[in-house]
Amino acid sequence: MERFSSGDIRTAGPSQDCGAVPSSYLSLLDFPRERSAMRICIVQMSPGQDKSANIAQAQALVDRAITDHGPRLISFPEVWTCLGGSVKTRLDNGESLPNPGSRDEGGPAYTFLRDIARRNGIYVHGGSIGEKLPGKLANTTVVFDPDGAEIARYRKIHLFDVVTPDGTGYRESADYIAGDSLVTFDIDGMKVGCAICYDIRFPDMFWSLRSAGAELILVPAAFTLQTGKDHWEPLIRARAIETQCWFAASGTWGPNTDERGETRFTYGHSLICDPWGHVVAKLSDGIGCASAVIDRALTERIRRNMPVLEHRVVI
Repeated sequence: MERFSSGDIRTAGPSQDCGAVPSSYLSLLDFPRERSAMRICIVQMSPGQDKSANIAQAQALVDRAITDHGPRLISFPEVWTCLGGSVKTRLDNGESLPNPGSRDEGGPAYTFLRDIARRNGIYVHGGSIGEKLPGKLANTTVVFDPDGAEIARYRKIHLFDVVTPDGTGYRESADYIAGDSLVTFDIDGMKVGCAICYDIRFPDMFWSLRSAGAELILVPAAFTLQTGKDHWEPLIRARAIETQCWFAASGTWGPNTDERGETRFTYGHSLICDPWGHVVAKLSDGIGCASAVIDRALTERIRRNMPVLEHRVVI
């Protein structure tokens, strides 16, 4: 049986999740919304190796998100089209992507994401899917505008080659080729940066996105349970505080089976964090969606009162 999580939906400001806010900071956080704001929605999935079933799960969550939240942007998790299985399974579920901007036909996941954008008149950040390249895959984000045109493509830069605390080994570089370029795109005049999962551990990347003008950074993930329970939220909040950007992190949750038939778990707990480091929307266990308003006036106020980008000294 699937577990559903409705999400905790709040607007920017002091949050009980993140502790009490000193009264001296209230003037920073509590002010009129004098500029544009938009609602974004994060989707948390529990994918497996059956691509068609994963797409059907995604469609059900999109329908809920559109009905319940009415977002301007929907963001999916990392590798939501195929999680687990053998190298062959991942390659078989990968897709050759059309040339950017060509409007050529793509594979089932690419077409699904583009059609969501076009049908609902919204921006769609596709989390990541396996992009077929010669010999290997890339862990790739595609983004579509409300007309269904692809406006951004990002390949994950930092690949997950680690051993987690329980001794489980991961070697993403065995199947995937790393990207080498930072990517941003615009939504209604707001610059948005792209990252994926393990990227979150490398602060310089996020400073570069902030320097490129990012106000919101999207971090789809399939964080392991072993690392996620200790590091997921602290890392996202730290990057948000450092860069003074909004962060929206859609994750996968639950069990999946690797090529040896062993069960692995991803952490979920997808969240949206404001530029002051407060979690303003969060999911727990299960699949579901949550949303929050991205208030650009809050971003502007925080950056004006504490201009860390201007103060930064690279040593």
